[in-house]
Amino acid sequence: MADDATMYRARAATEMANAKGATLANVRDRCERAARAWETMAERAERVAVQRHEREAATAAQRDAAAAATAPLTTAG
Repeated sequence: MADDATMYRARAATEMANAKGATLANVRDRCERAARAWETMAERAERVAVQRHEREAATAAQRDAAAAATAPLTTAG
């Protein structure tokens, strides 16, 4: 996902550059809206990546706990 966020931010930067170079107000506004949309997508992609990582860590912890609870007891002797 980080690659997606990076790509989205690159698109946002391109749109902002287009906005700065635009001579028509409607074109500038359109480019600025597009830049905001790309930035929003980048933030969402990062949030999803964090949530996925947290969910995977929780699942692994639950799996480890379940395995430890069902493992046969060993005695030293």
